[in-house]
Amino acid sequence: MQRRSFVAGAAGASFMTSAQAQSKSPSILELRYFRLRNTMDNQKGRVSDFLSNAVVAALQRAGSGPVGLFSSSIGPDTPYILLMVQHPNIAAFETCWDKMNADEAILAAARPLNLNPALPFERMDVQLLRGFKGFPAVELPPGDAKRPGRIFELRTYESNTPASLAKKIGMFENGEIEIFRKYGLLPVFFGETLVGPKMPNLTYMVAFDNLAAREANWKAFATSPEWGKLRVTPGLSDGETVSNISNVLLTPMPGSQIR
Repeated sequence: MQRRSFVAGAAGASFMTSAQAQSKSPSILELRYFRLRNTMDNQKGRVSDFLSNAVVAALQRAGSGPVGLFSSSIGPDTPYILLMVQHPNIAAFETCWDKMNADEAILAAARPLNLNPALPFERMDVQLLRGFKGFPAVELPPGDAKRPGRIFELRTYESNTPASLAKKIGMFENGEIEIFRKYGLLPVFFGETLVGPKMPNLTYMVAFDNLAAREANWKAFATSPEWGKLRVTPGLSDGETVSNISNVLLTPMPGSQIR
């Protein structure tokens, strides 16, 4: 698959980040959305097979990971597939895709998609995040590939300014993440968006055993005394840190290391 057709969305923009973003730690988190349509030629199935059977393994050969692969379940703009990849730094992100585009196994697997007159997907959107200093890398949920897939929630918090975003990040790092853990919200990653839409913002992922657990755990968190105290701390109210919140629910697909 040609570089421009697969990775051009973020490659050029990555050079616009600061020197701090290029440090070895925290990690760079890549969110690559494959926008799909429900079609008679099974667009989603063809892309799913390619990503599950070829791309995930190739990313690991290229030295990146963990790799998450998710199908949209509940949220706007469905259907889509989300490929989540962790890279050590910005340079590793670029090197990874150089290796991917020279990988003979990937080229062979992509050939049927490229030669098919039907589009493999509608568009790609790419978002790059920098992990929080207090949560610098992906935490793999416990279990293995045989475990039934969890429900994953991806949430984006927009802020009015970089200063208000920094307050919200500090709020997560200095108490909120630990309250998540206490009340059953299993954290997977947290990152500040470096390249992507609706900046400034942060995006994070949490996991639940099922929809019932999600409802119960969010209720326990929202009514906990710890959260009640933190959320009214002067300077940390929603009006001072967050201007908009959006969320989607995702289901892990075959090949995903995050389940």
